[in-house]
Amino acid sequence: MDKSLPRFSGYLAVVLMVIAVDQGTKQIAFQNLQGTPPIDVLPVLQWTLVANRGAAFGFLNAAGGSQHYYFSVLAGVVSIVLVIWLWRCFMDNRLLAWSLVLILAGAVGNLVDRLRYQYVIDFISFHYQHWYFPAFNIADSAITVGAILFIADSLGMGRGRPDRTSGD
Repeated sequence: MDKSLPRFSGYLAVVLMVIAVDQGTKQIAFQNLQGTPPIDVLPVLQWTLVANRGAAFGFLNAAGGSQHYYFSVLAGVVSIVLVIWLWRCFMDNRLLAWSLVLILAGAVGNLVDRLRYQYVIDFISFHYQHWYFPAFNIADSAITVGAILFIADSLGMGRGRPDRTSGD
């Protein structure tokens, strides 16, 4: 048996777990926030239901609807590329692998919404006084953390010592 399969399977299990948490929280938000005003959780945090038809942070949200197909195809292609990249890199670079895991999970989590609803469910809203950060979700958070890890990897962080857990 290929020694790399257990670790790759473990990474895919994490991807599925993040997708499940993302989809579960979106369903809870959809069922409980529909038709309600924003709910204050903390002085700087609200739960509010937002249908995001655009890209990150509502970019192209009002573009007329055709962006749904573009973003769906793009997310599908990126997800396939990330799975292949993850398979090829995970033995050598764990930081890069974790970044790909989180970006993949977030991309698929939002793709599921686009295929089901033709928009992405966002429900987490940070604000300070009258300044509001665009609403987001768990998938967006995974993508953001994954991108930060990806940048850290590209700057050479996490490469100080070789990965000795691969069994080689």
